[in-house]
This record gives sequence, C-alpha cells and structure tokens, in this order.
Amino acid sequence: MPPYEIKPGVALAAEVHAYECKPGDPSHRPLRVYAVDPSVKRIEGAIATIKVPYEPLLPGPIGHLFEVECADGDQRFSPLDLESPRILINDGLSPAVSSPGFHQQMVYAVASSVYATFRSSLGRQIAWGYDETNPKAGPMRLKLRPHVASEGANASYIKADREIRFGYEKDLTLPGGKSFACLSHDIIVHEMTHALIDGIRSRFTIPTNADVLGFHEGLSDLVAVFHHFLYPDVLATQIRRVGPDVGRSSMLTQIAANFGFSTIGSEAVRAAVDGEKKIVYDPNQEAHDMGRVLVTAVFEAFIKIFRRKSERYLRLAGPQPVGFWSEDLIQILAAQASELARAMLHICIRAIDYCPPLDLELGEYLRAMITADVNLVPDDPWGYRETLIECFADHGIYPRGVISLSEDALLWRGPNRHLPPIEALSFSNLRFNGDPSVPASADELNHQAAALGDFVTQPHQCDEFGLMPADPPRVEPPSIQSVRTTRRVGPDGQVLFDLVAEVTQRRVVVDPDTRISAKFVGGATIIIGPRGDIRYVISKNIRQQHRIDNQLAFQKRSAFWTGQDGQFRQTGYPLQLIHRQMKRM
Repeated sequence: MPPYEIKPGVALAAEVHAYECKPGDPSHRPLRVYAVDPSVKRIEGAIATIKVPYEPLLPGPIGHLFEVECADGDQRFSPLDLESPRILINDGLSPAVSSPGFHQQMVYAVASSVYATFRSSLGRQIAWGYDETNPKAGPMRLKLRPHVASEGANASYIKADREIRFGYEKDLTLPGGKSFACLSHDIIVHEMTHALIDGIRSRFTIPTNADVLGFHEGLSDLVAVFHHFLYPDVLATQIRRVGPDVGRSSMLTQIAANFGFSTIGSEAVRAAVDGEKKIVYDPNQEAHDMGRVLVTAVFEAFIKIFRRKSERYLRLAGPQPVGFWSEDLIQILAAQASELARAMLHICIRAIDYCPPLDLELGEYLRAMITADVNLVPDDPWGYRETLIECFADHGIYPRGVISLSEDALLWRGPNRHLPPIEALSFSNLRFNGDPSVPASADELNHQAAALGDFVTQPHQCDEFGLMPADPPRVEPPSIQSVRTTRRVGPDGQVLFDLVAEVTQRRVVVDPDTRISAKFVGGATIIIGPRGDIRYVISKNIRQQHRIDNQLAFQKRSAFWTGQDGQFRQTGYPLQLIHRQMKRM
C-alpha cells in the first residue's frame, strides 16, 4: 500500500466534458437575457444578447454541463427546446417575467456564460466538486432549478444534491406579484461562482477561519459586478448618465438591486463601493461583510486603473458639457471599461489556482493574485498589481509573514531547498485528450496523482509540502486531492502550461480548555512546470501551532461548528446556512 491516498475527485476531473465544436458548428448560440434584472428599462440596455458557447441541446435545456429543471413543485412546464428553428432565429425566447420558458433560458444562458469565463481564465475545463459516492450519481451535470418555492427570497448552491436552487417570493412592490431569483443576473452569477469555486478548491467550503467563507462570498459578488461591464449597451447607457466616473452608477455597482428591493425592501442586496464610511477588514466579521471588504478593495483598484487608462482620451476630447458627452468618447470609454473588467475577472479567477488548498486568508489571496499575474504578464505598465496591493492595504487586508508590501515580497516562492524535477510529471511523459488542457482519462489522472504522491511523501522532504509522517489514528496518510493541467495565454501571445496539484493531510488535535477534539488539515498547492520542475509550493503546514490555535478559537465561537460528543462538527452546509436570508445571498 502506498503511504498516501488518491481522492475520487482526481479521477472525476475527467468526467466533465464541455462540448468541443466540430467542423460546421457555430461557435456560439446567441440568447437574450436580462442584463441586470427585470426592473431595468429597455432604453437603458435592460436586454442583452449574450454569446453562449455552442453545444447541441435536448429540451430543458439539457447540455453537456447543465440540466434545467422544468417544474415548480408538482407543476410541470414544457421543456424549452432551444433547437427549435423558430426560437433559434429569434435569439431565443423574448425576455418575459411571466414565461417559465424564459426563466429556463435565463438560468442556462447566464450559467453557461459564467462557466465560459472561468474556463477562459483557468485554461481548462472545470470539474464540478462532486463526491463519487453521491447516491444520486449520474451524468456529471449541474442541475439548475429556476422555481423552488421552499427557497423563498433566496438562492443556494447545494453540493450534495448537485444543483442550484432559485427561489421566489411575493413582490412587495406589486400586489399579487412575484419576484423570481432566477431572473436576477447577479444571483445566477453569484451562485454559479460558488459552484465553480467548489470545483476548483473543494475545501473552501470548510470554515476553518472567517476569511474562508468571506472569500467565497466576495469573489462571487466580484464576478457578478464585473459581468455588468461586459454588456456594451448597459455600459454605454450608464456612461451617458454619469460620465467617466463609472463607480457612481448604481446599476453597475449594486448587486441584485431589484430583487432586494422587491423582497426585503432595501435598495440592493450589496454594493461594490464604500458608503459614507470605508469598509475595513475585521477578523470577526460575518461572511458577507468580510466578502464586501474584498469586493470594495478590488473594485476600488478597478476604478483607479480605469481613471488612469481613460484620462488620455478625456484630455483629447477636451471639456465636455455635463450630461452631453460625445458619443465617440462614450463608446471609447465603454470599450476601455469592458476590456479592463474582463482583465480583472481573469486576474481574480486565475488566482484561485495559486491559493493554498485550505484555510485561506484574504492576504494569501492577494499574494495569489500577484503571483499568478506576474507569471503571465511580467510587464505591468498600467500598475495593476501595485494598485491592488495599495487598495488591499487601504481596506486593512495584509498578508501574514511578509517583510513589505512590495510586489517582489508578495510573490509565492519555490521550495526552500533544491528538489529534483518529477520526471513522471513532465509533459513529455503525460497523455492528453488531444489538447494539453484536457486529461486523457481517469486512469491517466490517477497515474499522475500516484507520481505526485510518491514524490511528496518521501520522509526527507514531506515537510516541504506541509506534511508529516503518518501516525494512525491521530495523523492520517496524505491525500492527493487534484492534479490539473492549465493552459494560459498572456496578452503578448505567450502560452504557459503548468500542472496545479493539491495535497492535504489530516490529524486530530484537542482544545486544551474544553478537551474537544477537532480535525486539523495541512498540505500544499504545488505548481509544476511542463518539465516536471516544482515552481511554487503554497503550503499550510500541518505542524503550525498558530493555525491550530486559530482554528480551535474560531470553532468555539462560530455558528458553523458545534462541540457535540467531544468533537467539533459542522452544523450544516455553510453556503446554505449563510444564504438563509436573501439579503445574505
């Protein structure tokens, strides 16, 4: 028996297959959606036609990645057939609040768009974070349920059931009306981001500190906000209204504004800009408040960079009457803002691969953002990274254990001592399914995981990867969680290939005050170059006493944990618990 375990998630990565276009296929399927929510007027760009990556669909719609449920409790709806010639020629159904068919189209189109954004950023297909032992095991799809009355004014990604549920509730602004979460662009993007983060880092749903769920919530909101800037009509309309200062546009910066107003009576669920008082990091913050710190820090950086990049056009245009901006200038600014939003999305998403496999802190996420971006974009003439560092510091987010906030100090490092390449993981020895970003098979992934396990568990170097020798039952053998290939293309056309792997190990620790035991996990994310060289080791050492102390202190005060039967146990699925109220979506 090898001194490690290969988790089922390694092989499951080969079970998710986005459709690969064949000769003669269109590249995209145009579908109409609400660009923000149904409250926005058509003249303000309420309806957008988005280019969904093409795939043949069964009625539902049902594709390679998603299956849309066509029911509301016992009431069945006609499955939407997006292959119908009449629907195809009209870019899908016309947006309509009262049409169950359009609800089905809306969740499919937006979810597919978000998946495409993540796939582009990470340079690979993203597997769902499912467990092979799930009794409902079937095709590796994510079910989208647009009408789940029991959710009320809420929406939730439910990992165990492999689905996202969208609720609906009485509309407070219209007697007899209903407000549907599935018609809020922001809510769909937010929940899809939860599902995709779970597929990339499955242990980020285990709240070992306040930052973990704060990151989940913050990144989900950031992806939703930046998607507003990808719709040209909405963006141009708002620039006509507020001018170059796009941060003043509530339509662009608020999250789920109409749904929040119609169900809980507030203006918006959340916003990406500070209010009267700057939002600052506090380790005792609730998950959504912690997430908002991350959102405002990143969005503030976006605004500063946008001003920097647009000021030359403003100088050329000369003085403009307030409210009467030149149409050419509006289109230039809209293009600049959209391009920058897409770049910020890529930076935010790409950084997930450079995060530790567990127990994430927001300061570590900043280091991941900087390292991932330096690797792909060595030159930074517009100061993206410097601005991100400045804005994180302004909001009180500081990485632990760095000597300064300079770019070079924040970069993750390679191994502390020389380690030989892992020859078995050189790309010349790996097998792919045509494309280096697509694994050849589950067996090939297990073979790669075994090669990694053999290397990292060698007694003289296991500490380099945050591990320790197994000593059952108190210290379990290490586990290989994932081995994934990435293919990233930089702005200069440079193509980078890497393997991103996660290895973890679990031990039992005991709280000295209560004598309650807890499961404590260490390990590392390992970035391996195409020749098998170890480029980065991003570790959370299983021996670190300050991590043990911090986790036990958090578990004692957190509502996500209970100390029943002498052991800390989770009180439920965290993402569902924190979404019980719509204002906490």
